[in-house]
Order: sequence, then structure tokens, then C-alpha cells
Amino acid sequence: MRVLVGMGCVFAALLAGCTPSGQPGSEGADGADSGKLRLAFVTNNASDFWKIAEAGTTKAAEELGCDVLFRIPSRGTAEEQQSIVQDLIVSGVKGIAISPKDPQNQIEMLNEAAAQVHLVTQDSDAPESDRACYIGTNNFDAGVAAGELIKEALPEGGRIMLFVGSLDAQNAQDRKRGIEQALAGSNITIVDTRTDETDRSKAIANVQDTLVTHPDVGCLVGLWSYNGPAILNAVRDSGKLGQVKIVCFDEEEETLQGVQDGHIFGTIVQQPFKFGYESVKLLYEMAQGDFSRVPPEKTIYIDTVKVTQENVDAFWQRLKELTGKA
Repeated sequence: MRVLVGMGCVFAALLAGCTPSGQPGSEGADGADSGKLRLAFVTNNASDFWKIAEAGTTKAAEELGCDVLFRIPSRGTAEEQQSIVQDLIVSGVKGIAISPKDPQNQIEMLNEAAAQVHLVTQDSDAPESDRACYIGTNNFDAGVAAGELIKEALPEGGRIMLFVGSLDAQNAQDRKRGIEQALAGSNITIVDTRTDETDRSKAIANVQDTLVTHPDVGCLVGLWSYNGPAILNAVRDSGKLGQVKIVCFDEEEETLQGVQDGHIFGTIVQQPFKFGYESVKLLYEMAQGDFSRVPPEKTIYIDTVKVTQENVDAFWQRLKELTGKA
């Protein structure tokens, strides 16, 4: 049975407040080991999306009395992730939560890690690996939700272009498949999918090129968190605000501002705070020998939320409270 973690759980945590964690989280100001159980959380890029997840890891660490090393691969490559994981294992962490950049080609690395520490995947899964559990969005369902949002944006149909960092990641593949299923039988056609390898300049250039080579495109769709701001900036620079719809994922500030201003039609937001919070909590339990919360399917799904102009103000306020920015 899949485990669905609802929005109510997240908003219940808002009142408790959050304090940003430092790097590395397991060391004091003098660099000395605190002596607490050490866990780690590894992202797949340097997006602002992960700042929200870090707040979740901090909250869980405070409640459980453990330390969390939060690691961000600045170049966003699989090779950098491998180096980070190896260093973490050598440092003595007991569990790692990772968002694999290229899961199909990281199976060996993930399996080697899982043989030495408790390993869970978050945000992007590697179901063929020996990871103990996946915690995050059902990305196929999220893609379907984005597809429905696209149909709302283009009620008469039209042509769309997809943008993402890489199609190697499982979450990107699943979101694309979900969008394709949602649009099947509609009058909306996917022209192509442009990748940027998490290069923000290339992400903007891809959109600018699309606006020139496909002037009839009706909607631009960003699959990763930074793609929304990249699309918005490119459309603004091209003088085409209001002429083309934008649908994207996640809740970066530029994205939410774009929704609030009416420049972005809507965004499908995940709950990265819960990614961080639930990953640390599960790793902590497994380190104590408690595997009771790992479901038979080894997946803990966290639901998404559709954010449009109708609910962006309330959502943004809650997000600010969640990250201590209210």
C-alpha cells in the first residue's frame, strides 16, 4: 500500500518554526564532531528548491537529536554525487538520502553505498537499486496534474514545448510520460523536449530559441524547479509576456511571483520540506533498527499541490512560515 503524506502534515509543522542548518550539520563551530548520530542528505543540483528541503532536515534533526550533513553538488553531475557519497561514508554517516542525477548509470554506486549505510532515494528514484525506500513525489501523477493544467491554459488546444535539465533522471522521465498521457486525445501537441544539463544560461537560451523557431508555440512547460524562472525571464526578455502561457513545477520565489503577477499560468508544487523531514526521520528509525514504516512497495509518496493565481497568496505565506522567512 502506497503511503500518501498530505498537506495537512506539512502545515501542522509550520507552527513549530524552522532554523536553517549549516554545512556540515554535524559539526560545531570549532569543527569538532558533536558525537550525535550522523545522517546525510544529497541533492542533485543547486536549485533554491533544496533550501526548503534543508529546512525539513533541520526540523527533523532538532526533534530527533541527530545531525544532518546537507550536501549540494554545485555542478549537478552524477560524478560529483559519487564523490560526495564516498566522502560521506568515509566520514561515518549511518544513513544517506539522495536524489540520483542519472539513476540508470548510478546503480553500482548506489548499491555499494546501500551495502555500507542505510540508503533511501528522495525526489528522483532508482527503483532497480538496493535503496531501502523512495520518499517523494509520484512524478507520473505530477506529470498528469501538469498536463491537466496545460489543458486549462490552452482550452482551444495548441503547440507546447517542454524544458528540463536532463531526461536521464527518473523524475523527468515520469513527469514527461504523465504529461503525454494527460494530453492524449486533446488538441495539444508536444513539439519537442529541450534539455540544458542544469545550465541556467542554456535553459534561458533554449526558451529564446524556441520563441524564434516556433513562433506559434502556445505554452512553455518547465519540468524542473529552475526551468520556471528561466522560461519567465526568457519570455520577458523577448517581449512576449502575455502572448505565451507558462506552466511549470515547484515553488521558487520567481515562479510564485510570476504566478502572482499573472505571467505564469500555474505550477505543480511538491513538498520538499517533507522530502527532507521524512527522509531524516526514516533514516534515523532505520539506524535504530526500526523498519516498520517502510511499506512493502518501498515507496512513500508525498502529494503535490496545484498553485494558480487563486491560491498563490495563501500558499506563499505558508511557505514563508515553513522556511522561517515570514
